[in-house]
Amino acid sequence: MTTSHDGTSPVDVGGLMLDEPAIDHIGLAGGLAGSYRAEPGPEERASPSPVLDRVIADTLLKIKHSPEVTTGQSDALRIMSKDALRTMPKERRSGKRRVKAISSSSATMSPVLESFLRNASPDMPEEKAAKVRIPGYPRKESQGQGLSRRYVSRLTRNTLAVIMAGGRGARLQHLTDSRCKPATPFGGKFRIIDFVLSNCVNSGIRRVSVLTQYKAHSLIQHIQRGWGYLRGEFGEFVEIIPAQQQMGEMWYRGTADSLYQNLQIIKLHHPRHILVLAGDHIYKMDYGPMLAKHVEEKADITVGVVEVPRKEATGFGVMSVDENYRITKFSEKPKDPEGVPGREEFALGSMGIYIFKASLLYRLLEEDAKRPDTAHDFGHNIIPEALNKLKVLAYPFKDVNTRVQQYWRDVGTVDAFYEANMELTHVNPELNIYDEQWPIWTYQRQYPPAKFVLDDVGRRGAAINSMVSGGCIVSGAEVKESLMFSNVRVEERSYVERSLLFPDVKIGSDCVIKRAIIDTGGVVPPGTRIGVDPAEDARRFYMTEKGVALVTRDMLTKLSRGE
Repeated sequence: MTTSHDGTSPVDVGGLMLDEPAIDHIGLAGGLAGSYRAEPGPEERASPSPVLDRVIADTLLKIKHSPEVTTGQSDALRIMSKDALRTMPKERRSGKRRVKAISSSSATMSPVLESFLRNASPDMPEEKAAKVRIPGYPRKESQGQGLSRRYVSRLTRNTLAVIMAGGRGARLQHLTDSRCKPATPFGGKFRIIDFVLSNCVNSGIRRVSVLTQYKAHSLIQHIQRGWGYLRGEFGEFVEIIPAQQQMGEMWYRGTADSLYQNLQIIKLHHPRHILVLAGDHIYKMDYGPMLAKHVEEKADITVGVVEVPRKEATGFGVMSVDENYRITKFSEKPKDPEGVPGREEFALGSMGIYIFKASLLYRLLEEDAKRPDTAHDFGHNIIPEALNKLKVLAYPFKDVNTRVQQYWRDVGTVDAFYEANMELTHVNPELNIYDEQWPIWTYQRQYPPAKFVLDDVGRRGAAINSMVSGGCIVSGAEVKESLMFSNVRVEERSYVERSLLFPDVKIGSDCVIKRAIIDTGGVVPPGTRIGVDPAEDARRFYMTEKGVALVTRDMLTKLSRGE
């Protein structure tokens, strides 16, 4: 190994053996480029910076006259420094020639320099950028014909997500007596709306508007406490838009009308695309590939769909498609759903996810608002009426690599809600909420760890095949195949099986609780039996078609009074 005149050993940088003074020049260039490239605004991209040009000139001059840098190294460093420092589109058009020049120096390349060379031009039209192939890298079908990650992140950054979270959720019966459906607890520590909000944040969509209407206090409180960490100075936000009767003395008349009544607020954000989402479904989805497909296919509207067995599709809005997944027909809860081409045993059900170009959505909403003979609803009016005059595509919700149907649940009934929660207690549930690559974010109160106490015969604190949240204490009781939300207490000699215990529930001693949902704050009196005598349960509680007892705080209050 050779050394320089000052005794330091040369270092391999991108295939070039450079001394430390030369590396210092590259470090200067890389550091300046890193700070300058942080989210340049339109004005920065449109006009060169005199300060930046002066820095480039000074850096190249130092490289040229440095005694430690040879002539060949100087030429290569000049190319690297220019590529690292320049971020204006006009200066980056010769990208392929720069790749070739540096590749000729060595068969290997520094990962840092490689990352500089992989970026597409930021002023490239979206349709063209979607088809850009990164030099030296194979096409990836999962990215939509060579789609670059930079492009997807730029596309999601220009998208506004609008979450419709104002539904009554009447089919959840007493679970929505004091809250709207998106605010209902789920999975031991979350709320239903946390899943769609997490999908947005994890997808790089950091501009989110949440439309509320019915019994919104619990939802608003949860979002304010748990979703206020986005940085407003970077244009990131989760804003709550309550129903305000902006168009006269009327509340929202339908899903489309909820957006129309807030159109002026939406326009203030100047989005390029608008992603309309339902706030009451359980699933994990990266919206980036769906947005990319929408732009790539030059679609006017894209609808997210899931494959469901035809016999179960009667409760969905069902899409009929051609071989290119262009929607030809929309049927709301049909008696005989039409099958998928090539997979006739399945039908395509709507997920309540729609992508529009912003200007098109504005026009469609304004036209719909002028019509008196409409329900002002996306599923009933906007989508079906657009099929004959616009390009409306279906986007199947499948794994982008394996093409396997992904997990998606509409927890609209008490039985569906109960079963979706109980699935989480399985050894390997289909919905993985422990996925570190796609975390589900939420707000949770600060509690100590769960505790299990007493170890006597008949008084042994234990939980088996269960999920137990912080603050819970199982004191000499047994819990099996159940979900215990935060701050739940189960007293001695009680037995809980296949039940959901919502936050702050207290189970007295000597109780038996089976196949039940105990709502928030419920206090079960000592010696109570639930799930043992169906006739007695039906008299005191709400019973589902599948025999699950829904127990609220008011029901338990009456029970303790002997009513």
